[in-house]
Amino acid sequence: MDLWPTRPVRPGDRARPTVRSSGSLLVDNIGELITNAFDEGEGGPLGIHRDAALLVEDGLVAWVGPARGAPAADRRIDAGGAAVLPGFVDSHAHLVFAGDRAAEFAARMAGEPYTGGGIRTTVGATRAAPDSDLRDNVRRLRDEALRQGTTTIEIKSGYGLTVADEARSLRIAAEFSEDTTFLGAHVVPAEYADRPDDYVGMVCGPMLAAAAPYARWIDVFCERGAFDVDHARAILACGQAAGLGVRVHANQLGPGPGVQLGVELGAASVDHCTHLSDADIDALASHPSTVATLLPGAEFSTRSPYPHARRLVDAGVTVALATDCNPGSSYTSSMPFCIALAVREMRMTPAEAVWSATAGGALALRRDDVGVLRPGARADLIVLDAPTHLHLAYRPGVPLIRQVLHNGVPR
Repeated sequence: MDLWPTRPVRPGDRARPTVRSSGSLLVDNIGELITNAFDEGEGGPLGIHRDAALLVEDGLVAWVGPARGAPAADRRIDAGGAAVLPGFVDSHAHLVFAGDRAAEFAARMAGEPYTGGGIRTTVGATRAAPDSDLRDNVRRLRDEALRQGTTTIEIKSGYGLTVADEARSLRIAAEFSEDTTFLGAHVVPAEYADRPDDYVGMVCGPMLAAAAPYARWIDVFCERGAFDVDHARAILACGQAAGLGVRVHANQLGPGPGVQLGVELGAASVDHCTHLSDADIDALASHPSTVATLLPGAEFSTRSPYPHARRLVDAGVTVALATDCNPGSSYTSSMPFCIALAVREMRMTPAEAVWSATAGGALALRRDDVGVLRPGARADLIVLDAPTHLHLAYRPGVPLIRQVLHNGVPR
């Protein structure tokens, strides 16, 4: 049974998935319950409850409180004193592709620098692949992420770069996610290498028109070797006019205007944020509705400097963590792995990293129904094979996800 939604939603929509649990389900004997509702518990912004229980009805959280006061329910899951937390929200992933770039990874590990040029390799393979292959690959990666606790995942296009291929990429993505992103402005494809203005015109015109019915968001890779700030601004403005929310790939390969452009346009998220100036951090701190989404899997896979998460958090910037799952620069679907990297390499605390991988990701998608466990939220939760969330960073690489509930249904 496929529990994931089958149609895209636009900004402001809150369509609920159609498949949910029936009857009531009590998850009790929870040693540490992370709700991310900090006003309801102890433990700071994680909203930690000890010796807790949680009631699920019709796919939603119906009640949270002490185990001794738990209401009766039709069914019960005994957490055995383990930690329970919201399902991870992966707000940046590229799952619609074909082909393999393992040789490129090996070359980087041998010393070749990452430039982003390998994207065109995946474009060729994706264009040549039938719909069934692309769909099977998305399903494989979606299921892989779900087993590791990811219950909400954003999926981008960006490996088609023709009108027909971008539209079909998003049509397939929309079968698996509510949050689909049109990334026709990933790179300028080879056939337009000498005519970037013409390609931007196509992205803003027929490509956007074909893609928009299947997309909630629009994104641009604003970076050297991809799209300059003027092209990026034009593309994002066209997307806004078509009713899409804004996201930006920004400041990954070096300093640049991407973060400032995202803030200017009220983007929900600026992603990567590896090379930031003081002015970039000040701009983000002054506009908390624009989330800085950090993607440590990309730095791991490209041997690049990690983002300065500590500077962002200390400045009051809203931070999310995501996988950037893609075949070239971050071929991981594991949010626990990204949490461990954020703690070890980016100097986040375990609590900050877990919040950023759940509530932070929800804010990056402007969602209030996921990333939190409080009455009325979607019953997406993880039972760890561990007594506390600290083990997600303390025991890196260990399969700690004992059980996943998605829309209140055990998976």
